Amino acid sequence: MNTEITSAQLNHSPKVVRLAVAAMFFMAGLCFASWASRIATIQQKLSLSDAALGGVLFALPVGLMLSLPLSGWLVTKIGSRKLLAAALSTYGLALITLGAATQVYQLVGCLVIFGLASNATNIAVNTQAVATEGLYVKPIMASFHGVWSLAGFIGAGIGTLMIGINILPLYHFILIAIITIITVGISWHYLHNDHSPASSGPAFVLPDQSLVTLGLIAFCSMIVEGAMFDWSVIYFKKIVLAEKAWIAAGYTACMCTMAMGRFVADSFSARFGLKRTLQVSGALSTLGLLVAVTFPTMLTAIIGFMLVGAGISSVVPMVYSAAGKSKTMLPGAAIAAVSTISFVGFLIGPPVIGFLAGAFTLRVSFMFLAAMGACVVIFSTKAKL
Repeated sequence: MNTEITSAQLNHSPKVVRLAVAAMFFMAGLCFASWASRIATIQQKLSLSDAALGGVLFALPVGLMLSLPLSGWLVTKIGSRKLLAAALSTYGLALITLGAATQVYQLVGCLVIFGLASNATNIAVNTQAVATEGLYVKPIMASFHGVWSLAGFIGAGIGTLMIGINILPLYHFILIAIITIITVGISWHYLHNDHSPASSGPAFVLPDQSLVTLGLIAFCSMIVEGAMFDWSVIYFKKIVLAEKAWIAAGYTACMCTMAMGRFVADSFSARFGLKRTLQVSGALSTLGLLVAVTFPTMLTAIIGFMLVGAGISSVVPMVYSAAGKSKTMLPGAAIAAVSTISFVGFLIGPPVIGFLAGAFTLRVSFMFLAAMGACVVIFSTKAKL
């Protein structure tokens, strides 16, 4: 691995360091889920139509994309610990501004900042996770992402509770921000202090072929993941013809198996290797989508979406782990490079599905997703992993 033993490694046990990094993943997931759980409330507060809300929400990926080159540079220059502490604290504070926004332009600006902080947190916390994984014989990266998914469920539950007792988003978000900043303060001393002049290197280096291949694997999987986030409910409504109470069943099934898959992926990878893990992941995504498209009934579609969730669960964590071990780039810069390639897939997935659905049918567009799952298998097979 392209890292040195740090003070965190020397002064604290691997379990303590792992717990601190896991706490950072948890808070990142909690911040995002808290925002997502109150979108409808904020839409109503600002009297936004669905179309207007769609335009406003586009500010989030804009912030994410703007952050990619900046975060890659910062994680190399100041280290992932400082970047993570600053970015995650900003993430929580930006959450407060989303709840305080009273005008659309304010919400747009705050979402850009929220997106910037989100991606900077993502790159920094994954760099910390790669360093932590170096303290263990077996892979542990996927379990960190499992903690993020678990935080998503808890954040959604807290949001539902806040809505039920009529707590305004502003006060809800203030609470989450306070918890976030306190957690950052407690965890700070246990994180890897990975910045030193001796370990500094160029922030901008063209990724080599192995990193490009890893990026393409994640790109294909992220197309599937982005589409499942945005189109699974619509698929159950229009194709499965599910009753109103069941239209979110596919989305829920996918998210549940994605979370569970992340807690077993490390063991699977340790036993069968990275290449086989990625091949199986792509195969599960493809099989699940083919089942859901070929047999669009309630039971079979739920089973299909469960397979898709299991398939997409481990690809990004495994790819980040492999990128962090690059021999040509520093871990943070390598993760930023792979993240840049893969995140494009997350952005273009939903609109591509919409375009294909309009030109053909929604079932045809989901066949395209199955092809992306197959590409994960193909790229993983050809990659030197």
